[in-house]
Formats: sequence, structure tokens, C-alpha cells
Amino acid sequence: MSKFSIKYLYVVLGAMITASCAVQSPPSAKFNSQLEAQIAQKIMLDIRYFCPELQEGERCTTPVTTLPDSLAKLIGDTDVGGIVLFANNLVDTRQIIQLNKDLQTAALKAGHQPLLISIDQEGGRVVRIPHSLGTSFSGNMAIGASAEVNGTKFAVQTGSVIAKELLALGVNVNFAPTVDVNVNPDNPVINVRSFGEDADLVAKLGLAQMNAMQQQGIISSLKHFPGHGDTNVDSHTGLPRVDHDRKTIDSIDLKPFKYAIDNSAPGMIMTAHIQYPELDDTEFTAKDGSSTILPATMSRKILTDLLRHELNYQGVIVTDAMNMAGIAHFFDPTEAVIQTFHAGSDIALMPVSVRSPADFAKVKQLIRDVSQAVIDGRLDQQEITQSVQRIDALKQQYAIDKLIPEDVDIATVKANGVLGNKAHREIEQELANNAIVSIANNGVYPLAKSIRTVHLNMPDKTKCMAMTLALKTRLPKVTFSCSSLAGKTPGDAMTLIKQADLVISADITPQQSMAEMGGMDDIQQWRDRADKKTQTATLLDLMQQAKALGKPSIFISMRTPYNVPLYAPYSDAILATFAHNLRESHYIDDYGRLVSQYQGPIFNAVADILTGKLEATGALPVSIK
Repeated sequence: MSKFSIKYLYVVLGAMITASCAVQSPPSAKFNSQLEAQIAQKIMLDIRYFCPELQEGERCTTPVTTLPDSLAKLIGDTDVGGIVLFANNLVDTRQIIQLNKDLQTAALKAGHQPLLISIDQEGGRVVRIPHSLGTSFSGNMAIGASAEVNGTKFAVQTGSVIAKELLALGVNVNFAPTVDVNVNPDNPVINVRSFGEDADLVAKLGLAQMNAMQQQGIISSLKHFPGHGDTNVDSHTGLPRVDHDRKTIDSIDLKPFKYAIDNSAPGMIMTAHIQYPELDDTEFTAKDGSSTILPATMSRKILTDLLRHELNYQGVIVTDAMNMAGIAHFFDPTEAVIQTFHAGSDIALMPVSVRSPADFAKVKQLIRDVSQAVIDGRLDQQEITQSVQRIDALKQQYAIDKLIPEDVDIATVKANGVLGNKAHREIEQELANNAIVSIANNGVYPLAKSIRTVHLNMPDKTKCMAMTLALKTRLPKVTFSCSSLAGKTPGDAMTLIKQADLVISADITPQQSMAEMGGMDDIQQWRDRADKKTQTATLLDLMQQAKALGKPSIFISMRTPYNVPLYAPYSDAILATFAHNLRESHYIDDYGRLVSQYQGPIFNAVADILTGKLEATGALPVSIK
């Protein structure tokens, strides 16, 4: 047993002994300290941004890429149990390894347990490691599309690669895979993050990917319990509600979670900020005085009675981010943590924001206030102790202290041999090749040799560049033009369409969610996104005019294929890719100029299919009408 385990054993035993005596005598100062250490272990903070001298009223947007001394001291002072990282924290291999080592050193120097260092690296829409550094893959729905031919192959391979790359950087928890069953075409936040609409397929692929991650040594977290697949509201911006009956809940929403619990041992399961009245219709009074139904994150019936007892889950329950609107609009931060701990959560994720030294007091006060809730009897001491024991056991099981490198330079060399290496990139390309679905083809591809000019209508400039590069590489004698639909209506688009022998159009629906961007810090950017309705109307108009001119037309759905029926009447061929990940690279041209270049596995696969070098073998994992 490590010195960290011994230290924590004393803390736990001390708290249990004192708790048993609490009725006879007032809690001592020592007991409070032990109790606060327990509560702190159940807190996971984010350090996405930090400004040492933030003025009142200002918004901090300075990423933490090196650990400030004051944040290191906060970790040492409080004994918080974990940290979650965002894309903003990750720049290059050495920097990431150094940051994670410094985080762990801050905890260990103070005599605490090593930290759970977590991240959202799902693959596809939600990745945090820079695309140029790590292997992003095409995401879960692409894996679902490949499964008819390939079974669980790509679920296993992606899980293994993602885990290897995270471990090389010092990350020990991955909030993945997403095992929500996407049965709602209007789902704004899950959609292609799901393996599909078939609960059995989602269960099998989710288990395979989770096992592959955990076999490599990363702690996996299934999400979002009891299921986020049938919602048309993003829990970042509101409180979704699922009105399924219990039979539907069992056969769809819960099935992937139950399957994983029955057949393996998920390290973590993440809660959903979603109302499920069939599971718990208990009402509470929100902080604005309104009355509403408890979300799953706050429900003891859902987290303890259902997940812990009925489904017999023995691992760690972690909340989704507590600053999301599904919680923050209804609960005071302290009450939210007390309520979710009472419900059965082991870890509260991002319960308070830490953006400047002024926020340190909030963290410490939160720990004190939740500790007081234990002393007052609002939270059960034995349950808190058992919860901390689960967290400690998970840290020991995955030996997270062994992941801390002694020498950052040596670790960097090793990591550089892992991240985005040739073998990993080959798997990434192979998944893209096997995921693409041919929904329709009226003899348009493989492209005829007579085609000499092609016009592209693409969602933005980078997609223009990537699709043009992929096609031009394979068709060097063809002339390409491209209109970006990201800004104003492209004025020369119709002129170029008239001159073209073929028109290729692409759409990305739905737009980015805050889960993709990062989280609640991005809400203004999310609100300021390009007007999707205008972009859709523009694309439809261009496709309709191309159809009227008799131009052969190919449509590519680059996210969910639910948009296909809208564009199908003006398309002679239709492909679904489920992803559009890009990597940016740079080179010096013949004139000494620095040129940026974009490419990605999906664009390569599409180009190979259109030129007859590859057959589209994917099958739709969701229904389209």
C-alpha cells in the first residue's frame, strides 16, 4: 500500500470513529479538518482560464497552460480530488506533460492523494487535444455506421488509441464513451456523439470502447445517465425532460449502462442534468421560487435507488458540469453540491468557477459549507466515507501515481512517439473509409473522365480548402472553384455553377454545441454563431438553381444525416460522413510564402469514393425520413 493510501486510511478511519461519537459530543476541530479533506476529495475543479489580477466586472479568458503558484497552493491547501482540462489548456506535448506533472506535484507535496486529471476526448465532435497533435477520429456515429461490416473493430481500436495518447500526456480520466441512444433527430447536443439509435448496437459498441480504454489503463466514464438521447434541449442551456415510460427507459435509455455494468466494471458513470418524471417526479423549489421536477443529477431515486441498488453499480458516480444551466439556473452552487451528494454522486464536477484569486475563498467556503451539512445531519457521514473510499479505490486500482513522470523531457520524447503516430493515423483513415454511407447515386460517381470543372459549395473556407485539396490530389487535370457559405451569400457562386460540369454541396447540421466548444464559458460565442437558417436557405437556393440548369449534383451530409431529405430533391447522389475533422499544416511555397493547408481523413475518403478508388460500405445507424 502506498503512503497516500495509508494517509487516507487514517483520514477515513478517523472520520468514521468521530462520526460514531458525534451524538455524545460536539465535533472537534480535528474532525472538521478530516471531514473537509473528505469533501474536498469529492470536488473536481476546472482551470480553463485564470487571471491573477482580474478586476471586478472583467471576464477572464487567459488559458492556464502553466500552473500558477497560487493555483498550486489552492490544490495543496484544500486537497481537492481532481482537475478537468479543456482544449485551452493544451498547446503542445511537453507543455501538457509539464502542466499535468505540476498539478500532481502540488497535491503530492502537500501530502495528498494524486489527482484525477480528466478530459473530454470522445473522438469526433468532442476532442480537447489539438487535431494536429493527437488522433481525433470521426466519432461514435461513424463507428456505428461502420459496424454492420466491421462489428466492434473500430470501437476497440479508437478506445485503445485514445487511451494511449491520453496516458502519454498524464491524463488519467476520460469522460467517454457517450452511450446515449440518439432517438431524437432534433437532439442538439448528442446526435453524432452517439453510436446510433439502436440500443443494442450502442450497448455493444459502448462496452467495447470502454473496455479498450480501461484495458490500456485510463479510467473511463460512461455518459450521460440515465440517457440524453431523446432530448431537444441542450442541458448546457436549459433543463431537458424525457417523458418515456419505464418500459421504454429500460429498453432504450438504460440498456447501454446496464449492459456495461453487467458485463464489465465502468470506472465512472456521469450523470445527466435531465428530468425523468417516470423515474422520479419529486418537485423542488428552485432559487427563483418556481417549482420543477428534480433532474437526475439531484435525484436519490435515480442515482442511489436505481443506479447504485437496482443496477448494482459499484463504481464512482460523477456529475456533469455543475455550472451548466440545467443545474445552475435552479440551484445555488452550495445547495447543488449538497443535493447531488445526497442523491448519491461521488464527485461534483466544476461546482464553482476559479478564474482569479478572489475565487479561492469560494472553493474553501464550499468545502466548509458542505462539511457543515454533514455535521448538521443533512448528509450522512457513513455515505460520505463510503464515497471517498470508492474514489480512493479507483485511484489505487488504476495506479494513477505511477503515471506521473520523473523526467518531463523523457516523457515528452515517449509521448511524441505515441501521439498521432503513423499507426494511429492509419486507423483514423481506415475508420473514415469504412464509415461513409452512400445514400443515393444516380450514376454520378465514380466521376466521368469528361468532367473538367467542379464547383464546391462548402460550409466554410477550411472545408473548401480540404475538399479541394483532396480532390485535386486525385484529379490534377480538373479545375476546382469553391464558395464558402460561412459569411455573406457568395456573389459569384452562380457564375461558377454555370461554368461547372459538376456541383458538390455540403452541409453541417446541427451547429456546434457548447459541449464541442468546451462549456459554459463559451455561451456568448455559441450565441454569436453564424445564422444557420440563412446558410441553409442560401445552400438550398444554389442547389435548386444548379438543378434547374441540369448540372449533376452531389450532396454531402457532414454531421447528422437527418438533413438529407431537405436537400435530396436537388441531388443526384448523396453521401453521409458523420464528421469533418481537419488538421492544419503549413509549408513554404515557391515564392517563399507561408501557406496554410487543411486536410482530414473524411475528405480523403470522400475523394477516393468519388474517383472510384474506394467503395462506400457504411450503413446508416439512424433513420431518416
